[in-house]
Amino acid sequence: RAVPMLAARVPTVALSSPRRHVRGKASIASKKPAARVVATRAMPEGPYPELAVFDLDACFWDEEMYTLRDIVDPARSVRGNLGNGVGEGVVSAMSGNTAITINPGALRALQDFHAGKYPGMRIAAASSADTPLAVRIGRSALDVLEIVPGVTARAVFAIGWPEGFDGNMQIGRTPPLSSNKSQTHFPILRRETGVGYDRMLFFDDCNWGDHCAAVANGCRDEMTGLGPVVVRTPRGLQVAEWEKGLELYRERVEKRAPAEPPKL
Repeated sequence: RAVPMLAARVPTVALSSPRRHVRGKASIASKKPAARVVATRAMPEGPYPELAVFDLDACFWDEEMYTLRDIVDPARSVRGNLGNGVGEGVVSAMSGNTAITINPGALRALQDFHAGKYPGMRIAAASSADTPLAVRIGRSALDVLEIVPGVTARAVFAIGWPEGFDGNMQIGRTPPLSSNKSQTHFPILRRETGVGYDRMLFFDDCNWGDHCAAVANGCRDEMTGLGPVVVRTPRGLQVAEWEKGLELYRERVEKRAPAEPPKL
């Protein structure tokens, strides 16, 4: 099937001197806006989103970071079967006596992404964690939880980006972030990654407000008028919901594709 040709969004993140990841910051967006360019070369739209974006609390993993008080202790990590035939690794990170565990759909998504099953796709986080401490706890969990043996969630989120780049990890609500993802997290993600809204796929539990509707309606591409494809995950991201998101995105691509000419 033919696919539409749209202007590519190419980030101009400084490859020679990337931003460094600083643990414990409530916001990872740089204080000085990154340089950016909208390229004019045409690029076909593939069947997978260019950016899959995950809310963290009660979506990517099972806990809400604002309810916790302790930075994750790597020495107390819980090991077990990571599933999907990949082997054994860290399945839970301990914050005090609370185990933080990645939900099944998020784990499957990152395992398949790590295996290279989604050409052209990269991943990001958009979390409005309530406090700086909640952000620090979440970041410490990302540094401990494993996707495949020996490879942490944080390392998988970094795949496809320049070394040291952190613009795909928008976590917190301290300025320039806020509790409104459509007004802060997603505009910053678009600026930092160079990916248009209409080429994003977003998962959020939406238990504390309909972030999915706000992002879909408030973040629309200037050329196509479309926002991200969104999927609500009220029980945490499950495998069926991950697959549903991919299917919804593929269906959108097919609808936008020009009709094939009739055969003579």
